[in-house]
Amino acid sequence: MTETPPSTEPLVELNNIKITFGAVTALRGVSIDVQPGETFALLGDNAAGKSTLMKVLTGVYQPDSGSIRLDGKPVEFPTPAVSRSAGIEMVYQDFALADNLDVRTNIFLGREPQKNILGPFVRIIDRKRMEAETNKVLERLDIPINPRLKVKRLSGGQRQAVAIGRALAFDARLIVMDEPTANLSVAKVDKLIEVTQKLKDLGIAVIIITHRLDEAFAVADRCAVMRQGEVVGRFRMDEITESEIAHLISQGTLEGYSGTAAAIPDERRKIGSTTAPKAVPNATEAIGQTTNRSEA
Repeated sequence: MTETPPSTEPLVELNNIKITFGAVTALRGVSIDVQPGETFALLGDNAAGKSTLMKVLTGVYQPDSGSIRLDGKPVEFPTPAVSRSAGIEMVYQDFALADNLDVRTNIFLGREPQKNILGPFVRIIDRKRMEAETNKVLERLDIPINPRLKVKRLSGGQRQAVAIGRALAFDARLIVMDEPTANLSVAKVDKLIEVTQKLKDLGIAVIIITHRLDEAFAVADRCAVMRQGEVVGRFRMDEITESEIAHLISQGTLEGYSGTAAAIPDERRKIGSTTAPKAVPNATEAIGQTTNRSEA
């Protein structure tokens, strides 16, 4: 298992983020932090505010209040381009690829390298460099794909690899994946878990937005549980169970939880875990600690 690099300072912190859309309050003072090289799961039902929070981080939405810190320094992301320049990339649920273009063009779309011809006055796209860099990126993910293939000919797993490769090509430090297995077959889900581990090995932090708890336990080091625009719990994955999280998602608290806590099977921790399984705390001990158990 790969250890998360020790860090005294989070890579990214979102503090007390609030945002409204008309009369609807989408985020009600949300705070999370992600360590360098960590895989962090953002859990919750539909409309919990998960994607909205990540769109604040990636510059799509501007918060009404709250702050973002990167490497301990306050930052603002007025546009997605500013967020990307800071090393934050997002892989959308539909992958946001152009089916009619080849793999190398998709990876460099909008950021194509150029070379001079006839002196500095005429510049053209350097497709040889694009192809070479595309091969390097895909090799880092251990996913061989012909860079000249049209994206429309790729499987769902290959498309996702291209989307992740696009982020890696520009030195991403944090990759946000929105419902990463929504368009994948069961077999490809295992490959995604391997890719997530490779990102960890490269020291790249990952935030996974999902409502599938089995995925979170397979890859994540820590998680935050959201409900109705609020964080109702933060945990290390070895101190919580799926049933506790499910109760938290539906009720917003562990008070009244009567399930039997059980240790997570070892086979669930083959990939993505950074700590050995420990006994899960009794649910009654968890009451009143749901807001920040990961900092214990």
